[in-house]
Amino acid sequence: MPRMNREKLQSALRELDQAKYNHERWYKDLIRSITCQLPPDRHDLADNAYRQCRFGQWYYNYTDKEFVNNQTYQSIEVEHRKMHGLAANLLNMSVHREQISPIDYDDFANVLDRLRINIEILKHEIEEVLYNRDPLTGARNRVSMLSDLRSLMELVQRGVQDTSICIMDIDHFKRINDTYGHQIGDQVLMHVTEYITEHIRPYDKIYRYGGEEFLISMPNTEIETAKMIIERIREGLMTLTAAYSDTEPISISASFGIALLTQDMSVEESIERADNALYASKKNGRNRLTAWDPSMGA
Repeated sequence: MPRMNREKLQSALRELDQAKYNHERWYKDLIRSITCQLPPDRHDLADNAYRQCRFGQWYYNYTDKEFVNNQTYQSIEVEHRKMHGLAANLLNMSVHREQISPIDYDDFANVLDRLRINIEILKHEIEEVLYNRDPLTGARNRVSMLSDLRSLMELVQRGVQDTSICIMDIDHFKRINDTYGHQIGDQVLMHVTEYITEHIRPYDKIYRYGGEEFLISMPNTEIETAKMIIERIREGLMTLTAAYSDTEPISISASFGIALLTQDMSVEESIERADNALYASKKNGRNRLTAWDPSMGA
């Protein structure tokens, strides 16, 4: 989903809201049929009832790969199919005037609850990408960065954990844009973001800080461990071999500056320390990592 453009995400959110509404209408009609012992909708008794309801029609007609490969989206199918099987069982008992046991009803209700939770999680994930992600690279944006770092700072101030942050800058990125054009430059930004996302830990996060600059947060990580993580990333970026242009591969390298979130200063001041360390890396030849020390100021 992070790679879906804004228009697709907005469309997906609207369609999900409509599908959710249709599902709730279906549920109300189902309960009414069972409670009032009305003839059931024949579609609800079909073997593929999960495909025939309006929610299922939306689900199985959605084809965007970025969306359908989402784990929450796939979990919805599992619960939705189970729910329709259990709903058909309740309807059949109602038709034959059989008493519905608490166990049968609870099985249905529990699956229904899991389905609803997954729908809400999917909606939250779409909104998170739509409002908190950089539309080009899929990295988190600067607004969410400050909010996340302040949450981490609270843990630092309580002495719960160390947190390291790193600012990186793609070396000579202006030259890439000037030589190959902004479209190629955008591909480089996306490729670099994808590489870093795949090579940081699950709880680390990458943010687009501005232009060709990114910030990486590393919770529960002191400086020496952070240096090892970032050094592996720095070396790995130099091995990227994607041919961005028709004429020649483009070599990629980046400069990095690391600092700790510190108890006695603000998030912004800690970012400034990382930025000063980045400046030292660039001043000393680029394509290197520098950790902040007091000689750099701030």
